[in-house]
Amino acid sequence: MAVFAAKSAPVKPNIVLVVVDRLPAWVLGAYGNAEIRTPRIDLIAKTGTRFTTHVVAAPAPEPGRASLSGGIDKTLAGAGYATGSVDLGEAVKFIDQHEAGKLFLLIASDASLRPPYGAVSPAYAQVKFETLNLERAAAPNAREGKEMLSDIIGSMRKAASAISAVDERVGAIYDKLTQKRLLDNTLIVITGSCGALLGRHGLWDAAAASDPPNMFEEAVVTPMIWSWPGRVPAQGTRPEVIGSYDLAPTLAEAVGAEAGGGRSYLALATGKPLPKKQPWQTIVFARFQNTGMARDHRYKIVLRDQGQGELYDLVEDPVEKVNQFDNPQFLTVKDSLSRSYASWKQR
Repeated sequence: MAVFAAKSAPVKPNIVLVVVDRLPAWVLGAYGNAEIRTPRIDLIAKTGTRFTTHVVAAPAPEPGRASLSGGIDKTLAGAGYATGSVDLGEAVKFIDQHEAGKLFLLIASDASLRPPYGAVSPAYAQVKFETLNLERAAAPNAREGKEMLSDIIGSMRKAASAISAVDERVGAIYDKLTQKRLLDNTLIVITGSCGALLGRHGLWDAAAASDPPNMFEEAVVTPMIWSWPGRVPAQGTRPEVIGSYDLAPTLAEAVGAEAGGGRSYLALATGKPLPKKQPWQTIVFARFQNTGMARDHRYKIVLRDQGQGELYDLVEDPVEKVNQFDNPQFLTVKDSLSRSYASWKQR
């Protein structure tokens, strides 16, 4: 007589994908910010795993969202999921009205982190933002959001207030999932379609903050937070460099669906070892207008159609102040990243 039941099929999760325009990783407490209050997102990060370096393929809201979604709604609809795309403030209503027992994919988007912002929260009325490395003078090539740089502390208070308001809306989703007893079988993913400089480098917006567009870390690195009780390790961090175009195939694998193109990092998110013959390739790419970028765990090259270029050693120069593009000591790195970018662009 058998004493063990047959192994059951893996449980598919509901998925809540939160995508916030102009949300860089550096503004969140979970990523080390001590002056902007994001307690709800920070709590969700503690219940799961965050990737320290998630790079968007196009650091601007609309193309950034497109690179993240990758048609995942159609893929999951084909796998039997109910799908919905709503404003972040309407996400709670979607969950409330959803048919019980039916798996769902909810994409909750937010576009509120852009000038002009709302009123300053009393919590920020006296905050000086002394730890954020803000520059009071506008860069010579400053473009979108340039008006915010004339009063950098006042502008940052408005932006911080808006970020904290987004945090509250994300927290409301978490509370609703808890109330509906859906939390244990729901994968929550929090990310940004693009980042924002918010005064760093004398710029405000994302890539379009400057002319020509920039590819600074603040513009291209956004949060990637996964929370899925029992499946994603709590209080986890992953150092691998991942790209936004990898999200759709990763979510598809999480529900057992097929997704064309891209590469899945589900093993990384769930803390499982990668096959020895398939190590993670830590190079990612981005492009916006006439500007392209290739980045690995240490070096970043920025290439423009006019022939201008930038090269940064992100270990020795994490704030990207020393352009090594014409330094002969970096020729090998420059050539290697240039070839990789050309190949990606052609594909």
